[in-house]
Amino acid sequence: MKGLRKIVDNVKPTFVEGGKLSFLASFFDAFETFLFVPNTTTKKGAHIRDCNDLKRTMTMVILALIPAFLFGCFNTGSQVGLEGFAALAYGFVRVLPMVAVSYIVGLGIEVVYAQIRKEEVAEGYLVTGLLIPMIMPVSTPLWMVALGVAFAVIFGKEVFGGTGMNVFNPALVARAFVFFAFTPQMSGEKVWFSSWKMMGATDATTGATALEQLATKGEMQWSALDAFLGFIPGSFGETSTLCILLGAALLLYTGVASWRTMLSVFVGGFAMGLLFQAVGLTEYPAYYHLLVGGFAFGAVFMATDPVTSAQTNLGKYIVGFMTGALAVMVRVVNPAYPEGMMLAILFMNALAPTVDYFVVEANISRRKNRVKTVK
Repeated sequence: MKGLRKIVDNVKPTFVEGGKLSFLASFFDAFETFLFVPNTTTKKGAHIRDCNDLKRTMTMVILALIPAFLFGCFNTGSQVGLEGFAALAYGFVRVLPMVAVSYIVGLGIEVVYAQIRKEEVAEGYLVTGLLIPMIMPVSTPLWMVALGVAFAVIFGKEVFGGTGMNVFNPALVARAFVFFAFTPQMSGEKVWFSSWKMMGATDATTGATALEQLATKGEMQWSALDAFLGFIPGSFGETSTLCILLGAALLLYTGVASWRTMLSVFVGGFAMGLLFQAVGLTEYPAYYHLLVGGFAFGAVFMATDPVTSAQTNLGKYIVGFMTGALAVMVRVVNPAYPEGMMLAILFMNALAPTVDYFVVEANISRRKNRVKTVK
């Protein structure tokens, strides 16, 4: 590492103000801080000293995504008839171009905006760049991925001021854009599996996902155990509830994600599922909603986004519960949009500041009343 540090220090003058490549200062800074801990410190004003920064937080989320990512690779191969390492390798080869496009397009746009604003490149896209391919079918054309990423970064993030200022979750903005612009490629008969024949894979196969079967037929051809383990068709990283929960355990253990939001989403979804089951709108068990589609993935990695979710403790309970309940409501009431989780999270992203506002105002009112009582 000392040798690498020396190389970086030698080329750094070229990129700082006054250097030949000073117009790439933001890009160089992003590369340097990716390799090494920043050597800058605050000079004045109150601040908090902590071992965690945005890069470390994003790194922890990426580690939590690894189980679902690896299983997504394996499931992609198994859906076309492969087994063992061949299935894992096949899936990795299929998703790698999507990940590359996501990072190249997304980071490229962020670097351009950083250069225009003369700011540092924020690390927020490290997670978003991996989330976007994981919440899309592996058969999604690369140009669609690129369009979705560009729309999400520009209109879902940068127009609000960049990382930390966005109202909506950027990864879900990308998915929503592609879903509504190219619906057949995101759901229905053109999903899922694969059109490549390599490593002994079978011919391309298409068909409805488990979530779509529940929405249209009221049942699915896979067992609840298959859905929990993830051996069902669906978006790349969303199929295995087990692997998603493993990632959730890491996020909760490290304190990166809020257990209040996460738990409330599952409670809200299950409660709404029980309600629909009780009134006869659905015949399948309520817990099916928690196992299929993007419900678990959304609850763990999307609804808990610290930027777009509620900030107050009570607000986290409210927003989480409403997110889960709305997701199931959309699924049952409007089968045309079987993946209600995406719409529910985006809707609650817009309402989260309002929820926090009323929670804070209620606390202020209670304190004023206590003061009056004491007097």
